[in-house]
Amino acid sequence: MAGNEAIFQRAIQDGHSAAWDQSWEQAARSYKKALAEFPENPKALNSYALALYQLQKYDEALGVYQQVAKLSPEDPIAFEKIAQLNERLGNLREAMNAALQAAELYLKAREVEKAIENWLRVVQVNPENINARSRLALIHEKTGQTRQAITEYIALASILLHGGNQAKAAEVVHHALILDPSSAEARQAMELLRSGRSLPKPMRPRGGTGPLRMAAVKELEAPKDKIVESPDPITEARQKALTALAEVLFDLSDDSAEAQARRGLQSIMKGSGTGQLPSQAEHTKILLHLSAAIDAQTHNQDENAANELEKAIENGFQHPAAHFDLGLLRSITAGRESGLKNLQQSLKHDDYTLAAHLLSGSILCQSGRNKEAATAYMEALKIADSGTAPEEEAEVIGQLYEPVLESLARENDAPTLQKMCRNIEQMLVRVNWRQHLAKTRREMPRAEGDQALPLADIIVQAQSSHVIDSMNRINALARANHLRSAMDEAFYALSYAPTYLPLHILIGDLLIREGRTPEAIAKFTAVSNAYSMRGESGQAVNLLKRILQISPMDLATRVRLIDQQTARGQLDDAVGEYMDLADIYYRLAELDKARKTFTTALKISQQPNVNREWSLRILQRMADIDMQRLDWRQAIRVYEQIRTLKPDDASIRENLVELNLRLAQNAQAQAELDSFISYLDTNNHIPESITFLEKLNAEHPEEMMLQSALAEQYEKAGKNEEAIAMLDKIGDQLMVTGDKEGVARVIQKILTLNPPNAEEYRSLLSEL
Repeated sequence: MAGNEAIFQRAIQDGHSAAWDQSWEQAARSYKKALAEFPENPKALNSYALALYQLQKYDEALGVYQQVAKLSPEDPIAFEKIAQLNERLGNLREAMNAALQAAELYLKAREVEKAIENWLRVVQVNPENINARSRLALIHEKTGQTRQAITEYIALASILLHGGNQAKAAEVVHHALILDPSSAEARQAMELLRSGRSLPKPMRPRGGTGPLRMAAVKELEAPKDKIVESPDPITEARQKALTALAEVLFDLSDDSAEAQARRGLQSIMKGSGTGQLPSQAEHTKILLHLSAAIDAQTHNQDENAANELEKAIENGFQHPAAHFDLGLLRSITAGRESGLKNLQQSLKHDDYTLAAHLLSGSILCQSGRNKEAATAYMEALKIADSGTAPEEEAEVIGQLYEPVLESLARENDAPTLQKMCRNIEQMLVRVNWRQHLAKTRREMPRAEGDQALPLADIIVQAQSSHVIDSMNRINALARANHLRSAMDEAFYALSYAPTYLPLHILIGDLLIREGRTPEAIAKFTAVSNAYSMRGESGQAVNLLKRILQISPMDLATRVRLIDQQTARGQLDDAVGEYMDLADIYYRLAELDKARKTFTTALKISQQPNVNREWSLRILQRMADIDMQRLDWRQAIRVYEQIRTLKPDDASIRENLVELNLRLAQNAQAQAELDSFISYLDTNNHIPESITFLEKLNAEHPEEMMLQSALAEQYEKAGKNEEAIAMLDKIGDQLMVTGDKEGVARVIQKILTLNPPNAEEYRSLLSEL
């Protein structure tokens, strides 16, 4: 029954604990459990919304923050989050309205800087918003920022003038001149008005074009009529690519603390073996070209869009969405070969593989390369067919395309090949194509034994029954443990189906059963390479995983698996494999290789769609290696990055203090100590700070800096007796060193704590 306070509190605590560990999936589950008890608890709703945001479930997070805003209409944070999420989703009007509400609420709470930040968010989207401009002008004037106030007043005057209110515009410019009669900007504006000329329209602040580009992409995706239809595969992939590029633009231009922390990791990711991260200059160029490319494409300026994308790639931007989009643009403009090359770069990514095959087939067909075109189209049909078939039949259907593809390799009749290309294109490049394929499959006859048939049978009559019969005989012999006969049958089948890859996989299985593991691994490796060359990275990945199950220490295979997963966009899986690879190097005592591998994994973990937990895990392992190698300075740099991502971790702060003390960097140690104690005090965690300092004092009993900090925390906690004992210890040490002035200051501090033997301390102070 809902309303159980104990369950609610336990779930909230579990959620907070998971959030501190960056385990956002677990945090979201815990907060949801808490909300099941009290659905309208603002604290739980805010926490749940944050977890959803971190998981990049922006639509869901927006809905929760909207619920918070209804329950707590005076909470500016909820409206600010609503504005940010609507920007991310391309809902500009909703974003501006929420930002205006947030700004007013922040101003009411006397948080002027946050109010200004939200008004600037509005003018970033709409530089001609009168409300935001007038509020910015007034706030800047009241806070003494005269130059900024004049800039805003002139922008406001321009908006009023273009709106037909010349008298009010002149009044606003006159007010700006009163603020600073020497302002060249205000004098020039007044001269323009007196001469009957117009003021220039206010400019949008520099940077932050992500919301505008996302809104343009959303507008491009919106259905043009009331009938909702799913787009064809190429349009669908184009929408995914543009959305992905707009998301990247958000992340490149994100100035939040979290984004800056991620970019700060560049300092410890040098030499990862996969190329350097873009410099700041290249980063800026990529951002500009990417923004221009999205803007041009949403305005149907395909040639300009392609040119801008090419420049972004030339400056170091590597993303499958960019390669697919450029390939698409070049396929409909000029440079088909360039388009084909870029499409090949995106073939392995799940979001683009179907559309990339279709576009490649179209380009090849137009170039007269009929056999290659037919193969590309058939690969597209294979992906679409197995992707829309029932899950239990998908793998079998995919395998049934092998003999079809093999027969295409022997087909030389150009009209037949061209007709096949047209038929597949008509079947796939259409709206609601999934429903069409499902309907076609329902109407198809099934083979003997209720075996599903590939849709390719409609397109071409492949002579596939012979090889399928052979596969059945091989499996029957293997089940009867007649392995030699099964192998003979398999080699016989190869004589008429030499490129049928499932047959080669079956041979690999037989080799394993015969105990010939190296030969089986060689066979699986060759087949995986063949699948990869054909753009079927999913099959390639499955085979590489099988090899690693047989031989976990096969480093070359693990590297190939990582490459395949990265190309497919399976970045979390790729990072996990990098971690396993680094662990292998670590167990082999090859610490340099292990750290280099962790560094490469860290670089991948910084990409937007990767689970944020990886960064912390990787950095911890890197720091451990640096400590083992006694590279304390490098360890400090890594721990500083961990501290930025997880500021409440006492063990990290402890390591930073200790390492700085070892390196005789007392000022840095003091700064780190003060920072953490201040953080704990701000969050009312004084008991935790005492525990932290007691541990450090136990390990460094002669360090007066630590003793002084602990005495101060004892005093804050009301533990005067312990504070006096610690101050006594400091005084004794200062006395030994002959620092009488220091001893006197300590005694004066003790006297403020009203010790029971105050007269003794006063007597000692007078003696000093």
